[in-house]
Amino acid sequence: MSTATKPRHIGRNISRIRELKDMKQDALALALGISQQMVSNIENSETVDEQRLIEIAKALDVSVEAIKNFSEEAVFNIIGNTIQDNGTLSTTTGNYNCTFNPLDKVVELYERLVQAEKDKVEYLEKLLNGK
Repeated sequence: MSTATKPRHIGRNISRIRELKDMKQDALALALGISQQMVSNIENSETVDEQRLIEIAKALDVSVEAIKNFSEEAVFNIIGNTIQDNGTLSTTTGNYNCTFNPLDKVVELYERLVQAEKDKVEYLEKLLNGK
C-alpha cells in the first residue's frame, strides 16, 4: 500500500484560477502569445514546463506556488471564514456591506436588454416599411 500522494493536476489548477479571475482561454492565449487550443492543451495536462508555468503565473497575476498549491478546499475555506451570517465581508481592515441588491441589478440589466431588443425590432420594421 503506497502512502505517496497523487501529484496535483497543474493544468486543472491553471483552469480554475483563470475561471476565478473571470478570464477566457482566448484572453490567456493572447497574453501568452499562443493559440487558444494550446491553452486548452495546457489546462488538460497534469504537468506543465516550469518556464511556461512562470509565464502563465505572470499572465494570471499569481505566483507559481499559487498555481502549484491551488486547492478548491482552500478557496471555500477562505470564503467560509470571511463571509459572516449577515452577508458582509469581514477583513482585517473592516467590514464591507453591499449597498445594493445584486438581483435588482440583474433584473435592471435584463430589462435594459429587453428594451434594446424592442428598439432594434422597431427600427428594423421602420427600415423595411420605409422602402
